[in-house]
Amino acid sequence: MASPPYPWLKPAVLVGGLSPLALLALGLLQDTLGANPIERVLNQTGMLALILLVATLTCTPLKVVAGWTWPMRVRRLLGLLGFTYAVLHFLTYVVVDQGMDFAIILEDIAQRPFITVGFLALVLLVPLAVTSTNRMVRRLGFPVWQRLHRLIYVVATLGVMHFMWRVKKDLTEPLVYAAVLALLFAIRIVEAIRKRRARARLAVSAA
Repeated sequence: MASPPYPWLKPAVLVGGLSPLALLALGLLQDTLGANPIERVLNQTGMLALILLVATLTCTPLKVVAGWTWPMRVRRLLGLLGFTYAVLHFLTYVVVDQGMDFAIILEDIAQRPFITVGFLALVLLVPLAVTSTNRMVRRLGFPVWQRLHRLIYVVATLGVMHFMWRVKKDLTEPLVYAAVLALLFAIRIVEAIRKRRARARLAVSAA
């Protein structure tokens, strides 16, 4: 059996994706994360989760626009890395920042909109991570699996909203992510319309 192209690709993405976590851990050990290390960890894990989720959504548009197929080989891995950072972001908030005071945590989720949408994004990510394996694709059937995994669009949108409502004042960076997300959605919508029209033409010609 021939070796798959770019055999180094997934290991490189895995190492690159986990390197920021290793640097955070090293910073905690060496006490170099500044005056508020908890906030630093919260900010970086949240940002990394959003970056990786947006990167996941970039794979298909890159195939459509540039004809690149290699990003599709790491799409699942990017999604799982994004989920990992989202869980770490939430656990840092629950365990370290709030000391597992669930009364305060539930009050935050109910009354602070940026935490509400962030928590909802994490909840929606869970079934995507659980069903990310080939075995689950076969078990659910590809059409059902595909519809379920369209939740990633909702998750990414909620992630941008969480970021935007969190920073409050300087919206430059979250607006950049919102613009990138809008572009990715537009590419997918145009491609879906193109495919639908192609199928319609084929059906007419076959009639």
